[in-house]
Amino acid sequence: MKERIQDAFGNSEPARYLTVLFENAYQENRSLSDATRYVANQLFSKYGLVIVDGNEDTLKEQFIPFAEMEFSEKRSYQDVEETSRRLEKLGYKKQVQPRELNLFYLYEGKRERIIEREGVFFVNNTPIEFSYDEIITELYKHPIRFSPNALLRPLYQEVILPNICYIGGGGELAYWLQLKDYFKNVKVPFPILILRNSLLLISKRQTEKLKRLDVNIESLFSPRQELENNHTLKLSDIEIDLSPQRDHLKEQFKALYDLAKKTDRSFIGAVAAQEKKQLNGLDKLEKRLLKAERRRLVDEVNRLSILHEQLFPNGSLQERQKNFSEFYIEYDENLLRAIKKAIEPLSEGFTILELP
Repeated sequence: MKERIQDAFGNSEPARYLTVLFENAYQENRSLSDATRYVANQLFSKYGLVIVDGNEDTLKEQFIPFAEMEFSEKRSYQDVEETSRRLEKLGYKKQVQPRELNLFYLYEGKRERIIEREGVFFVNNTPIEFSYDEIITELYKHPIRFSPNALLRPLYQEVILPNICYIGGGGELAYWLQLKDYFKNVKVPFPILILRNSLLLISKRQTEKLKRLDVNIESLFSPRQELENNHTLKLSDIEIDLSPQRDHLKEQFKALYDLAKKTDRSFIGAVAAQEKKQLNGLDKLEKRLLKAERRRLVDEVNRLSILHEQLFPNGSLQERQKNFSEFYIEYDENLLRAIKKAIEPLSEGFTILELP
């Protein structure tokens, strides 16, 4: 493992630090969660960090009444489904699909779903099964063996560590919204939801490339196809936008519509079909012109596309695609200090941080 990390990171001082960090984390800890906590603590403890291990008896005991309600009433499934239906009417897409039971059972190092069939509770992929009374007895005797899934984790979190507000990413907050009624019905205060600040790291070298291309950073948030097309239109010395021709064509067809109304109203459909056909023809011509200009200006457009891919990998946000290690190797501890200084958790904006 160490050799593979060294090959990927190189031999700089920050690279050697990360190699040792990951080696210690993943070879000296018994579980992935322990290793993750170790890495987080090593990187951020100096900034003030509190890590709560949710898999503790004393914490799981606080969750017993809610787990019991899950077995007896399937409350989360009913409430989340109802809230999700209302949200979908407002245009929100369902982020998480509730199950009838949203609990796992921990068994010999495995974490498997609990499934109920005709009053019998089965632990998926194991021979374990319980009657209702047996599983409630097991819950009270060994609460540490029961674990909430992603849907119930916010409730567990708020039960053991109540918050005035929860700061999270867009995807997180979207499924928190599905839990609003559930929190209310189980009488747990629902926190204020605040969208966290997002960050784009850009090097000084990349900023200079943008200036040479005469492109502002805001335009890079457009989809790549749109960005390339707009850049082509900007560079082209011919008029590719056929909007004036479309407007002229529509004016001509107004006269034809008037003529059709005065003669035979059945002609109106034929006029409309012809108008649509000719407007579609202009659309196709415009696309061919744009495609031809993109070929002619391919070098200039490609330079922008490469830069866009670096900053928005796979057309997605950098924070969803890139690992911090890529930046840490180049900027070492200065990276974390710069991010901490730049980030404003309650800011509604999108922070762009230029690195030297």
